[in-house]
Amino acid sequence: MPTPANPTALIAAWARSAVAPVGGAFNRLLPHEIAAPVVQAVLARAGILPEAVDAVVVGNAMGAGGNPARMVALASGLAERCAAFSVDTQCCSGLDAVALAAGLLASGQASVVIAGGVEAWSRAPLRHTRPLHADDPAVAYERPAFAPDPARDPDMLVSASRYAATHGTTRIQQDAYAVMSHQRAITHQAVLADEIVPVVGLAHDAYPRPMDARRAARMPTVVPTTGDCSVSVLSVSVRADGAAFVLLATPQACERLGIQPKAAWIMGDAIGCAPETPLLAAAQAAQVVLQRSGMQSCNQLHAIELHDAFAVQGLSFCRTLHVDPARINQRGGGLARGHPIGASGTIALVRLLTDLYRDGARGVRGLCAIAGAGGIGSAALVEKI
Repeated sequence: MPTPANPTALIAAWARSAVAPVGGAFNRLLPHEIAAPVVQAVLARAGILPEAVDAVVVGNAMGAGGNPARMVALASGLAERCAAFSVDTQCCSGLDAVALAAGLLASGQASVVIAGGVEAWSRAPLRHTRPLHADDPAVAYERPAFAPDPARDPDMLVSASRYAATHGTTRIQQDAYAVMSHQRAITHQAVLADEIVPVVGLAHDAYPRPMDARRAARMPTVVPTTGDCSVSVLSVSVRADGAAFVLLATPQACERLGIQPKAAWIMGDAIGCAPETPLLAAAQAAQVVLQRSGMQSCNQLHAIELHDAFAVQGLSFCRTLHVDPARINQRGGGLARGHPIGASGTIALVRLLTDLYRDGARGVRGLCAIAGAGGIGSAALVEKI
């Protein structure tokens, strides 16, 4: 397995909040109020002062303007001189933020960066299209367009349902995958607690529940299809609030500040695919990262984390990469946690880092991936050091 001779981005610490469904424990909190305790915990785990951070890069998808990264930096007590970059690539925002942070280190623009994502979906602004004429009413909308041609921009649920029907992925298969995710999240709650920072008293993911095939079969259908390939409520990641961050630093900064790095950022990549089937983009991004790294297959990886917004996406990802579904998301995935859009990619990365550090030998690698609306995907490869 190839090992980078001179990694430019080392990962010193990571943490996340619990994930709470919309309207739950975080329903009164703004993005920076969820994020600040997590950022402060990351600093404490890395053992450095706030003044050492040169920049913050924050993914956020539902904030509708402003600069969430600056709000997070100030609320977390970072120095006023700290640069702040906000990223909106929808579901990919959190993982893309970390990749951009690694780029800041590689380019010499910064030596210590905190990066991640946060979503306060419960407090997301109400959105309206400005009327063309003074007498026209503003038109409310739930989501923006993700492709210029409406025919190529289906609702995400509709797209997942069509894909399941076209490829014969049955509801039974989808529900079994989702049941496994919930069972794992509940079984490994003690391990997950190591990475979770309590925010307003919530110290565990609120959504995972005891689940079996009989209970799954009673769940309502979200989008009906012909045959038995319908998408059920259980097989869709619920809307949620949450935050996750990592601290990256150059080798020189680690030596200067006495930071003990725990992992190396090997590489990340972002790609585009057909907007009609955005769920495929995570697997395509993962393939690019594996090829660029010189790895021959996923069998060389110690752990794989996919934010599975849909069960059919997880099953498709595994087919594409020739991976047994039992190998990914070993302690539950997005189906069990929920989907705080701008944070989900970083949460997957934090999950991956926790498992590498806890269970892996030095030099083992892990992969995380996520897909986003409009047909975009991001993936990253990290290594325990």
